Amino acid sequence: MDKTNNSGVKQVTFRRFGRKGWCIFRSLSLNIRIGVLSVATLATAISYKAHAEVISDERSATVEDDGTDLDEVTVQTSIAPLTTLQSARIVTVITRREIEQAGATTVNDLLKLASGVDIRQRGGWGVQTDISIDGASYEQVTVMLNGVNISNPHTGHLSADFPVTVSDIERIEILEGAASRAYGTQAFGGAVNIVTKRPSLQTCKVSDARKSSWEVELGAEGGMHGTVLGDGRTGWQKGNLYNSLSFAGGRSDGGVPNSDWKKGQVYLQGCYALSRSVAADKFRLFWQFGYSGKSYGANTFYSGSSNDQFESNDRILANVQMEIGRRLHLRPSLYWIRTYDDYQWHRGTPTNSHHSDVYGVRLNSWFQWSIGRTALGAELRQENIVSTSLGNHNRTNLSLNLEHNVLLSKWTLSMGLSAVMNTGVDKRFRFYPGVDVAYRPSDDWKILLSYNMGLRVPSYTDLYYSSPDISGNAGLKPERNQSLSLGAVWGRTWFAVQSKVFYSHGDNIIDYVKESWRDVAHADNFSRDVIGVSAEARFSFRNLAASPAIALWMPDVNVSYTYLYQKRRNADYQVFTSLYGDDYLRHKMVFTVSQKVWKRLSLTLGLRVRDRMGTYQVYCGVQPTPELRKYVACATLDAKIQWMGKYYELWVKGENLTNHHYQDIGNVPQPGIWIMSGVRVKLNI
Repeated sequence: MDKTNNSGVKQVTFRRFGRKGWCIFRSLSLNIRIGVLSVATLATAISYKAHAEVISDERSATVEDDGTDLDEVTVQTSIAPLTTLQSARIVTVITRREIEQAGATTVNDLLKLASGVDIRQRGGWGVQTDISIDGASYEQVTVMLNGVNISNPHTGHLSADFPVTVSDIERIEILEGAASRAYGTQAFGGAVNIVTKRPSLQTCKVSDARKSSWEVELGAEGGMHGTVLGDGRTGWQKGNLYNSLSFAGGRSDGGVPNSDWKKGQVYLQGCYALSRSVAADKFRLFWQFGYSGKSYGANTFYSGSSNDQFESNDRILANVQMEIGRRLHLRPSLYWIRTYDDYQWHRGTPTNSHHSDVYGVRLNSWFQWSIGRTALGAELRQENIVSTSLGNHNRTNLSLNLEHNVLLSKWTLSMGLSAVMNTGVDKRFRFYPGVDVAYRPSDDWKILLSYNMGLRVPSYTDLYYSSPDISGNAGLKPERNQSLSLGAVWGRTWFAVQSKVFYSHGDNIIDYVKESWRDVAHADNFSRDVIGVSAEARFSFRNLAASPAIALWMPDVNVSYTYLYQKRRNADYQVFTSLYGDDYLRHKMVFTVSQKVWKRLSLTLGLRVRDRMGTYQVYCGVQPTPELRKYVACATLDAKIQWMGKYYELWVKGENLTNHHYQDIGNVPQPGIWIMSGVRVKLNI
């Protein structure tokens, strides 16, 4: 549909991408607007999931003549940025629209929407959560905030501690499979990257330096079990300078015994570009600073031998990133992360106190030449810990990355190599290659094949922790992983489907096992094979409607399913029970539907079905028994009904409406039904 704007310049709306050679000439002297782009539209270019930066069909955005290509929607799958059209890996993207529909209060609740992600909650509302991807454990997943690795060297239990609120998030990118050549050490089984709302490093500028804009967002929520939450966010932009500040806090009784919590957080981020002139393409600066703190009853989080555990955590994050150059792009990043953790085996009795520091500097660079796009990366990361139970330790990790991307009209070939040295292991380099291939036989199809290797150095807890029930192992070897996947994406304007089959082989996998029911769970290495199949389909029925008025009443439906089979190898002893290695989701299905009910009133339903393998040891009170119990398959239903006004929204939501009592982790009970209601006000000045 063509349209004339107030300045009299003809404006063209693109509803479908094309790769014809003459397309660029149709855009000369025109203002180009990308609108009414459904999920499946982008599936013609790449995975239908990677549509996060495109505005939904109920909104539109003007792309100014700043040199931005129509296809330039990027996700972080490699050192050099690749558009969704060019990328050769499937990335699950939870978009801003899906975030708003889901009614989630925490990042961990949002990750439940991805079929390949296993969220094992120890406490509700994001107090403590273990994130697993395609069978990889919580320790084997790299967690990032705007591309900065915030994974915790103390223990992966603390990695999913984010200083950002849900209102801060623009999208969440989930990369499945080994990815050391792109992310360096610890990218063993996948990565989660939280991308916040902000002008990106590529678009840190506004149309008129004389104008300023201001946005304010306030929210409050309350409900069962004495739960009260509040958050706020403000962002302001003047010329080429942008800043935003957010805060949140809350408390709850927890829903089960000894699971009460209190938490608070603050997050500041900003972006600056030199000017709107050509020089602006040579320098941009981005910064982020965050704090999060929480204290909580830890029930039986780490062992059934104590049901009155308690813990408190504090995390501080500081990061500065730059982008320099036009032909040779340089992206340096400097970061510091400090974490405090105080743990009590019996509440009120101090037991362990830890604080860790992570210092890092990373430099990514890339340039375009006649045979493709070549990228080089290097990261130096220092990890220190001072602990009453683990001792004082430090180690240095150096990662060197080389990557080359061949970009053709129907093919993408991305290949690279990572060299990693960690002083906590030894002082020699280990090499981890990878190659990704994408073939686009038509605008509707994309076929992807990937082979990658990954590495993980044991956490300090894996190596040195000791308690009455758990024992680390200073002789553990670094974990290694090889992953192979074959996937396909097909999409039309109203329907898109993605499927994938994958295999991974891991050596020196770290698990905590008991050889008898009286044994202490001790860390050891073993080998493991994982085979999996996943499929996801999205239906946008509104794109079938004969008119826009009818389209508003048509639902959006998403169905996904993942199956895993895992086999343990090379164990030279009989395992009585495993704490983590054998407890994986054999089946996971997610079904969501969003439907307009009346005027501004809408309803979102989410059903999750999970069948977990493995067993856990039964305790009588706090005493272990020789009985093993299998996990029971469960289904939980969540719902949110919301009224969307111009400057506000009201909602009522319910989690676990079936009131199903279940356990993600053995002997750690999860609460039943939980009803909340809230209000949010948004203003743009």
